Amino acid sequence: MKNLIISIFFTGILNIVTAQEGNVVPSQISQKYAITYSQLKEYEGLFEYVNNSTLTIAASPKDTILYAIINESKYKLSPIERDLFMDMTKNKIRFFRNKKNQIASYSTGKDTFKVLRKNIKFPMGMWYPRLSNIKDYKYSYQQPKNSDDGLKTGNLDNTGLDKSLLTEMTQQIVDGKYPNVHSILIIKDGKLVFEEYFYEHGKDKLHELRSATKSFVSALTGIAIDKGFIKSKNEKVLSFFPEYEFANNSEDKKKITIENLLTNQSGLDCDVSNPNSVGNETTMNNSDDWVKFTLDLPMIDRPGGKGMYCSGNPITLGRIIEKVTNQKVPEFAKENLFNPLGIKKFVWNFKPNKSSVETFCQVYLTSRDMAKFGLLYLNKGNWNGKQILSKEWVEQSLKKYSVVQGVDYGYLWWNKYLEVDGTRYYTFGAQGNGGQKIYLLQEQNMVIVITGGNYNSQSPSDELIKKYILSAFNKK
Repeated sequence: MKNLIISIFFTGILNIVTAQEGNVVPSQISQKYAITYSQLKEYEGLFEYVNNSTLTIAASPKDTILYAIINESKYKLSPIERDLFMDMTKNKIRFFRNKKNQIASYSTGKDTFKVLRKNIKFPMGMWYPRLSNIKDYKYSYQQPKNSDDGLKTGNLDNTGLDKSLLTEMTQQIVDGKYPNVHSILIIKDGKLVFEEYFYEHGKDKLHELRSATKSFVSALTGIAIDKGFIKSKNEKVLSFFPEYEFANNSEDKKKITIENLLTNQSGLDCDVSNPNSVGNETTMNNSDDWVKFTLDLPMIDRPGGKGMYCSGNPITLGRIIEKVTNQKVPEFAKENLFNPLGIKKFVWNFKPNKSSVETFCQVYLTSRDMAKFGLLYLNKGNWNGKQILSKEWVEQSLKKYSVVQGVDYGYLWWNKYLEVDGTRYYTFGAQGNGGQKIYLLQEQNMVIVITGGNYNSQSPSDELIKKYILSAFNKK
């Protein structure tokens, strides 16, 4: 199973609580074997997958590339020779044929999975940013429509944003220059003034948040503290788990606090950027209890020391919230965060064990609801006159406590700047693999949300923000 988990079919899914998305390195694999679209279609179908689940293989008519699709996330497979492909992490995927010369199964590592169904029809909208019967489609800005979701809308007049730049950005996405961008939303001065969706995405469709889920765990931790379920951020983590006998126990491990988990300074040997880390995500994901796996890890630094991006930290926080509130994470989130924000539709399957190997306990929200969450923090925890998060918690969350992979880090929020022609724009970000972004810009009184599908490759999200959104303010 270990060899299988390393493959691209899994790495994209497993990294939902991963390092900052800008550090994902694009694959350098070059195609060594020419193959036509009709030949690629031979591999299409529904296949077996781990944990009694399934995945889909599909050929794109747009770019003549074969993709593995898991939970709507697409992962590129590059051809090496007939029936042999390589994923983005250079693991080989081999297909096998039956006596009728039809694809019957695939293998990766020591595992083989059978085809369950062929002749699957894939909608064209999954391959193209916009489907239109109009030749030479030209984008024209439209003010976002009002809804009953609590978001106020407005137009671009007097916002400082440049309509021509936003028009050019949208047209470039439609034309294919920036592939796999699913949505872009901008809230300026409290109003949603820009909202565009691509491919099959729309305002009512849920989207995976990947690592951006962590900032929601941070919010729930703050709520649990504000309501007295957790006495303070200085509470010792091990004290919440009397049922465990911890491996590698030490005086330093006993000192790990709630705050250390929030700032990724637990000191545990768990760092997604270090392939030699004992707390490797692949190993954790195959364990029966991700929290015990994390807390059993050896210490390689003191609590509060070096910032190391560890997926087990927010997972452990989520489990602590469940224990002190006697509620599941989704239930606590619904009652104390989502309902007050008017978020009626979400999916959050928080089960920190190997049953979540494909979804990694991430939350799924609409882009509008992601924007609401950003606006909540921009307004210091206040939503339409109601204080959902304490002002003090929001301010604490966005301060710098550590440096993770060269970037300032708060309570599961990134503190980074984007530079445009020598001008630095400071942001607080919830972000995840694939191009998921919730950026707060306090000086501009603005929230930017982007969702995407550039998994395990460099997302164009920051480039779009710098070139077409922030550059407008350089002109002022």
